[in-house]
Amino acid sequence: MAPRENSNEPSGTPVPVERGFATLQTLSVGVKAIVDKDGEKRKAEILLIQTRRGKPTFYVHYEEFNKRLDEWVPADRIDLSREVEWPAPEKPEKKKSSSSQKNAPSKSDQKNLKRSRSKLDREISGTPEATNLQPPGRASSRVTKASGKENRELVVTSEVLDGATPKAEDEELDLVDVQDAAAAAKAAPDHSYSREDEIEKLRTGGSMTQNQTEISRVRNLEKIQMGKFEVEPWYFSPYPIDFVDSDMVYICEFCLSYFGEVTPFERHRSKCTLLHPPGNEIYRDDYVSFFEIDGRRQRTWCRNLCLLSKLFLDHKTLYYDVDPFLFYCMATRDEHGCHLVGYFSKEKESAEGYNVACILTLPQYQRKGFGKLLIDFSYLLSKRENKLGSPEKPLSDLGLLGYRAYWQETIVDLLMDGKVEANIEDLGATTAMTTNDVLHTLQNLNMLRYSKNQHVIVLTDAVIEQRERQKAKEKIKGKRSIDPERLIWKPPVFSAASRTWNW
Repeated sequence: MAPRENSNEPSGTPVPVERGFATLQTLSVGVKAIVDKDGEKRKAEILLIQTRRGKPTFYVHYEEFNKRLDEWVPADRIDLSREVEWPAPEKPEKKKSSSSQKNAPSKSDQKNLKRSRSKLDREISGTPEATNLQPPGRASSRVTKASGKENRELVVTSEVLDGATPKAEDEELDLVDVQDAAAAAKAAPDHSYSREDEIEKLRTGGSMTQNQTEISRVRNLEKIQMGKFEVEPWYFSPYPIDFVDSDMVYICEFCLSYFGEVTPFERHRSKCTLLHPPGNEIYRDDYVSFFEIDGRRQRTWCRNLCLLSKLFLDHKTLYYDVDPFLFYCMATRDEHGCHLVGYFSKEKESAEGYNVACILTLPQYQRKGFGKLLIDFSYLLSKRENKLGSPEKPLSDLGLLGYRAYWQETIVDLLMDGKVEANIEDLGATTAMTTNDVLHTLQNLNMLRYSKNQHVIVLTDAVIEQRERQKAKEKIKGKRSIDPERLIWKPPVFSAASRTWNW
């Protein structure tokens, strides 16, 4: 069901809602009904209906709740004694297409233009110099940098990149189709959100991607068991389809192998000899250890890690090719081994200057300060490389909140201690943050003022009081930090082959 804000109705006109009573047979996708959620009645929209073990089950999204709380519910949790809201009927698409094609030339004219252009191209390409082209079979082997991110949003484009091998004539897009797509993209409303609207959108949306295909994918696993923890996944991850009907998916916490039944999992655990992430330990203190893992050398382990992380990350798309990435995994230690807590991945060579491609703290270890340690460690590596770093955009909702908190704490502490001069360049050089991130943080804290024909940084009383309250809490709960002296690491140098995809 399409969101209301994407409809063509005027913003001031309320959308009429049809209500009525329903039965299990009349419930359909898009219907909003009252569902029992932890003993409370909440309105939810039905996103998918399936028959499992002979009984109908409904995948629902609770209104005004983050989509990570979407779940499968049985029929007895839906209150059919109360009225439901029926979905609005879909409008015909003829009116939309007529407006976009009103000023466009006819399709026959465009085809004639296409034939004349292709004929002219054949005449020009008849020279011996122009006939030295790549074979058609190799034209699709070129991969652009933007399409190979390990966990990046999937974007489909119709433009031809400079220097790319042109397609054959029969593979060219019709000009009318391209114009229609451009008109549709131009007609899409450009939303501008205030700060309050942005926070509300993050709170209830749970995803920063604009790819509706990825957002609408239904969570496919019910529960996972990892070590001594049982965790409910948040989002879809492309595990084998056989696991959809499993009540529990068992994941080895050391090698990250996955099993749909307990018997093969126990057999694997009796034979698995891995006790830590399969990489070099580059940092160790009394609390955590960090391991550096090359995606090219440990492909299976890194792919399993990507599958696991996709269960809790919705804003990026999974890719199996992990060769161009390094994975820095944080683990706690006990007598049984090193237990994975979280990780961040990093491109071996980033043209955009990103120091983090994907970052995650596993849900069973969240709200314990591990996320801040991961962020701090990523900037420590950037300092060793003598580079400025920034996380890859877009960030998830929890990632954005974590980075904002880290940036604010780091910058305010430097200004309160008087260790650096109050200018954006020095703050960025000291913290290894980019100028945009420093400027974004100062603007969020309302610390930029315009005085004597220049912008100055002002440490306000409100910011100081807030930081003092945080320090008081840290004294009670205890604060852990990364010790730079314990990092034994040099920036790795890779050959051209190890920085690319092994396709």
